[in-house]
Amino acid sequence: MQGGVSGFQNAPVTRAVALASGLLSVIFSAQRRGRALSISYQGIVENFRLWKIFPSVFAFQSTPELMFGLYLLYYFRVFERQMGSNKYSVFCLFTITVSSLLEIFSLVLLKDTNYISALASGPYGLIFASFVPFFIDIPVTSQFRIFGLNFSDKSFIYLAGLQLFLSSWKRSLIPGIFGLVAGSLYRLNVLSIRKMKIPQIIASFFARYFAPSSGNASRPSRSLVRNTPSQTGRAVQNPSSTGFAPIVEPPESSVAMLVSMGFDGNAARQALMRARNDINVATNILLEAQSR
Repeated sequence: MQGGVSGFQNAPVTRAVALASGLLSVIFSAQRRGRALSISYQGIVENFRLWKIFPSVFAFQSTPELMFGLYLLYYFRVFERQMGSNKYSVFCLFTITVSSLLEIFSLVLLKDTNYISALASGPYGLIFASFVPFFIDIPVTSQFRIFGLNFSDKSFIYLAGLQLFLSSWKRSLIPGIFGLVAGSLYRLNVLSIRKMKIPQIIASFFARYFAPSSGNASRPSRSLVRNTPSQTGRAVQNPSSTGFAPIVEPPESSVAMLVSMGFDGNAARQALMRARNDINVATNILLEAQSR
């Protein structure tokens, strides 16, 4: 649990979204009003209850949805490291807004049919929009077989997403699809959205209230490098002096990807060595190092 909180502390925007999602889900669940959060044509359009849009964007309706949703948010915090908190805030606002508008528009189109009357609540737009860069930018670093089926280190994230995608059947399918659409529009740089930035006053607010308060939390990775380079160098250069298997030098493509996420190059190389070139494990090592 401490590791999860530390990971969110290094991603203030993701932490804010996760806190809002968790708190609102618990509050409305305790009041037995989770079902009332559903995005419905009658509730939002006909009765003009626009206030329902905000809690419905963040609060999940059930505990399983909340667990899988927070797990995916925790994993996708890596994109905030890659983009920077300011641009990631734009990504969040754009995908949540676009997916919510598409959901309301779909309810307007389907209001005279019996296909669906309400949609599941929760940050489906943001979560499924994050699967677009996950599919394109995150490489497969390991593969394995279980009962004759091929899996990779990304398979469990896809399975968690599939569980959330099908959690409420039609009510969750539509928000999930519109989340993928919103993520694709962001990827295509519609309206030059990827060049936009959040005003500094808002960015400062998130940095002040959701970023780590420790002054030493921002650059501990360099201390990690200073403490271990000579030992690791000897392990690479002279593996025969020990009884352990030699450490394979990490590929430059993996190092470059971690550097693009904002990590120090030497720290990225050391983390990859510790993780045996598993880029997902190395990312977690770097994030945990920054929390100490």
